[in-house]
This record gives sequence, C-alpha cells and structure tokens, in this order.
Amino acid sequence: MSDIEQTAVAEALTDFILTMFRTNNLTLAWGDRLVAPLGLTSARWQILGAIVATERPQPVAWLARDLGASRQNIQRIVKDLVKEGLVVLAANPHHRRAQLVVLTDKGRQTFNAAIRLYNPRINELSDGLSIEDIQTAHLLMSELRRRLEGEENVEEQG
Repeated sequence: MSDIEQTAVAEALTDFILTMFRTNNLTLAWGDRLVAPLGLTSARWQILGAIVATERPQPVAWLARDLGASRQNIQRIVKDLVKEGLVVLAANPHHRRAQLVVLTDKGRQTFNAAIRLYNPRINELSDGLSIEDIQTAHLLMSELRRRLEGEENVEEQG
C-alpha cells in the first residue's frame, strides 16, 4: 500500500472514473442490444461511425488513433466488416501496406439504419438532463482523455 494519501480532488476523480467504467460497460451493452437486429455490435457500429465521420478514407491505424483503441483490435473488427460487405479495403497512394478502409453502400445503409434506431432512444435517455450538465461532463471527459493521452506519450518515450 502506498504511503501517499489521495487528495480530495483525486478521490473525487477516482469515484468519477469508477462510475465511468461502469457506465461504459452499460453503454456498450445498451448499444449491443440496440444494433443487434442489424447484425452489429457496439464495436462494429463505433468503427462504422468513425469511418463516416472522416472526410476521406483512412487506414486502420488512423481509425484506431481516432478511437483511442489498439490497431490490432480495430484491424480484427475491420476484417469482420469486410467479410460482412460493410467496408472494403482500397489501395493507399501514400503507403503501400496501409490500405484504406472504405464504407460500402451496404455499410452506409447499415450505419444509417443504426442511427434511425439510436435517435429515438437517445432522445428518451436525454430527457430531463440539462445541456449545461452534459457539456460540463463532456469537457471533463475531454480533459481527462487529453491528460491520459499525454501520459501514454510519456510512457512510450520513457
């Protein structure tokens, strides 16, 4: 056990992180149930969303970076999406080995169907919450992510 005591702010952040872990697990399960009729999981849906959000096709490593996930895990899921016909891999003019992940028409239709299922459910889930509270939580999560990404970079350099 450490001799260093947590500050009050560190203790509050620990409680927040533990709640975030539980909420993340519940969110993934909720997403899995929501998109299961479309043959998707939360992970597959998340990757389709990341592809839709980009201005142009990206390689797996860039999608992984944007999602804060490991390249290997995203590569595995992309292979599954290729098998399902939701994405294809295309030649990358900038890098011979890092193919670009491109959404197919079937992939776009599936993603759009997921959003049609999502919108009424997120409207229900958000009912009674204030925009200000959500924005404050978002700011906190964004700052925590920024700091953790900084820690990750320090560890890689060390």
